[in-house]
Amino acid sequence: MEQERKIFGHPVALITLFFTEMWERFSYYGMRALLMLFMTTPLLGSNPGLGLGVAHASAIYGLYTASVYFLTLAGGWIADNLWGQRKAVFVGGCIIAAGHFSMAVPGNVSFFLGLILIAIGTGLLKPNVSTMVGELYPEGGARRDAGFSVFYMGINTGAFLGPIICGALGENWNWHAGFSAAGIGMVLGLIQYKAGAKLLGNAGLLDEDTSSTRFKNKNRNFYLIAGSAILLLVLFGYLVNQGIFQLSMEDIASGLGYGILILVLIYFIYLFIAGGHSGPEKKRLGVIFWLFILAAVFWSGFEQAGSSLNLFADQDTNRMVGGWEVPASWLQSVNPIFIIVLAPVFGWLWTWLAARNANPSAPLKFALRLIGLSAGFFVISWGAANSGPGNLASPAWLIVTYFFHTCGELCLSPVGLSSVTKLAPKSRVGQMMGIWFVAAALGNLFAGLLSGQLEELDSQALFSKVAMFIGAAGIIALLASPFVRKLMGDVK
Repeated sequence: MEQERKIFGHPVALITLFFTEMWERFSYYGMRALLMLFMTTPLLGSNPGLGLGVAHASAIYGLYTASVYFLTLAGGWIADNLWGQRKAVFVGGCIIAAGHFSMAVPGNVSFFLGLILIAIGTGLLKPNVSTMVGELYPEGGARRDAGFSVFYMGINTGAFLGPIICGALGENWNWHAGFSAAGIGMVLGLIQYKAGAKLLGNAGLLDEDTSSTRFKNKNRNFYLIAGSAILLLVLFGYLVNQGIFQLSMEDIASGLGYGILILVLIYFIYLFIAGGHSGPEKKRLGVIFWLFILAAVFWSGFEQAGSSLNLFADQDTNRMVGGWEVPASWLQSVNPIFIIVLAPVFGWLWTWLAARNANPSAPLKFALRLIGLSAGFFVISWGAANSGPGNLASPAWLIVTYFFHTCGELCLSPVGLSSVTKLAPKSRVGQMMGIWFVAAALGNLFAGLLSGQLEELDSQALFSKVAMFIGAAGIIALLASPFVRKLMGDVK
């Protein structure tokens, strides 16, 4: 069978999924590297942007990146219940490409339509391509882990190349050419995905009788709910645009953020009071809630990369090499380079410590990631304090900042979702996976609101504020880690 073919000990189908994800990440990070720069560039000039204020643009950025994570919940459900992962990935990729090409057309309507399409498409593709990778290794074990390591190399390769190519076109020639390049990248991913589909065997196919009455009812209900949600969203946008609802983008973003936080809190209170869980299960649910808060705090700082740190690279960093100015968006490729270089080092470190019974617990690793993130912001705050209109900062400040941020990220990656699934009661594993994505969405939303303060604060003041906030959270997490570890019981 085609599915059984191997290459270097891995299913040959891994190549198909590797390049699908690589090109999707190319398109996502290529566009993201341009997004804030395009929105804040003046309307007049040789390469005009949208001319938005920093606060307004940051709120849009936060709403967009948060939506990407929110919609993975819906994308996973659609794949599990209606389409299967294989169809969801292809349809999602088509919608993403349409979104990028929509942004390639000048105009506010095409721009916002593009953002919406990319968020929807990413919600369909992002969770399901990873699920298909897992299906290639039904036996699990170390080979499966190695397969995911190869797959993640594709993610970071795309994240590295996207800002380089799209950034060069967008900043040095035309923003819309950069968005077009992102769309072309996604199309290349779709072409090789369809060409390699025969290698996937049964991976990603829906295991349900599509002719059954139950399936038809579920399908009908989904399209009814989805259609109603779209109509309500369009109506809300129309009412805001007409001034009937006096709401700014900042109001919408902050209201959504606090609303999500309240809903998550109510959900956990329900689990504790009426969820029917045992004492040990309640303790572990408490740990998940704690990790949820820490994860949201982490992403609120880490995702400054595409917003405030990107603006700092554009406006306050000396990017001249000889007589040529390096595009600001190219600095967005530093993080994936560090991940590619440092991920094996951290993987070896955790294994080495585990062999000596000295591997830090999950709560301690969460604390370390916040401390690493805070250290990065203290570095860039120092750099901003020593720069000014006539004395631009060296790119080294941003590079060192991204080094610390990557170290913090690599403290998270090995334990994040894995810890949550281990801690969750068996009847709540899927829901707790959803909670993890909600934490990322919430963090992205608040990241946009934080970066919007650049309209009132200078960069040094903002970075210092973020550094102290995240540093304080890291110290609290560090002090609380022994207590949280006890609540985990026998979960490692």
